[in-house]
Formats: sequence, C-alpha cells, structure tokens
Amino acid sequence: MTTTQTPGSAIHDLLDLGVATVYEASGRTGLIDADLIQVVPGSRAAGPARIAYCGQGDNRAVHEVMSVLRPGDLLVLCMPRPEPVALVGELLITQALAAGAAGVLVDAAVRDLEELRALGLPVWTRWVRVAGATKRHRGQLDVPVEVAGARIHPGDIVLLDSDGGVVVARDRVGEVLVAARERQRREAALRPRLAAGELSYDIYGLRQRDAEAVN
Repeated sequence: MTTTQTPGSAIHDLLDLGVATVYEASGRTGLIDADLIQVVPGSRAAGPARIAYCGQGDNRAVHEVMSVLRPGDLLVLCMPRPEPVALVGELLITQALAAGAAGVLVDAAVRDLEELRALGLPVWTRWVRVAGATKRHRGQLDVPVEVAGARIHPGDIVLLDSDGGVVVARDRVGEVLVAARERQRREAALRPRLAAGELSYDIYGLRQRDAEAVN
C-alpha cells in the first residue's frame, strides 16, 4: 500500500518533543492507552506505521510484513484481541533491525527478552511471554487497526518513549508539530519562574478561581 510520506525531519522533531507534549498538543488524541513494557530502557522511536494485523494467536502476517518493511518504518503488530502470545522473538526482531525499522509496537507479547535488549531495536509490548504463536492464518498488511484505544492507519506517525505511545494522523503532522513546539516554548518560559519559587497554583489563576468560587 502506498502512502504519502511524512518528511523525516518532522518525525525527528516530534520524537524530540516527546510523547507527553505531542499528546497534549494534539488535543489529547491518539493515546495508546496501555501499560506498555519498554523492552530497551531509555529508548524512543517514531515513524510511519507499517501494520501487520495478525490472525488471533498467529504471527504469519509478521513474517510477511518483513518482506515489505522499509527503513524508518514503525512496525505495528496486533490481533483482533490482545492476548499474551509472543508475536515476535529474537529472530523476527533481527529481521526488523536488518530492514532498518525505527521500532516495534506489539499489542501482544514478545519473548527472548534479554536477546531483544542486546539487539537494541526499540520495542514496546503489552506482555513478555514464552507462549508461541501459530502460523496458520495469513492476516492482513497495512489495514487500519485499533491499538489500546488509538486508531492507526498505515502511514500515521507512531511515537513511543518512556511515557508510552501516541499516534498522530499523517494529515495532522504539521499542525500538531506547530502546537507541540508552542507548548514546549510555554513550558520552557515557566521553568525559571517555578525554580524561583512561583507556584503554578497562582500562575494558572487557580487560587483566584477557588477564592471566587467560595465568594
């Protein structure tokens, strides 16, 4: 499936701003609302979604998606229902790394945890389990999916860091980037004021609002 490409500089800038800032700047949309395990501590990743929608408990589509994976893609692996079945382990992540994937989001489980950490490719997963997947169902590639409340279309930008994950629709990247930079600028201006002893309770006018509510 061919999608409009988002400039790498925009993806890099979103990643630099971070998941929390981008989520707030996007109008609090696109949150991947799950307790994801960050396999490689301190890692972060962003890129256009390359999706493998697997059969339930099956990873045949993961093997197929490796044949179309492009450098910079963010691999999204999911099933109709999340369950603790390992869709990837060391050998599949080795293939993703060789293909130049930016990272991997697994709405299921991974295994070979120590080996994955040694490989260093950023991976986020719901679970770590040794239970393996079958290879009976072909599944689908690059179709819209929902992961933990976030709708992801092929080519949408997926951002992942220590705070979790967020999805930015590819046609909103420019708008969200502008808003995120502005939010970052405002927060940077607040830091020295807070460090000097001012309170957010006063800066945001909350004290006055509470006093007016009493009166």
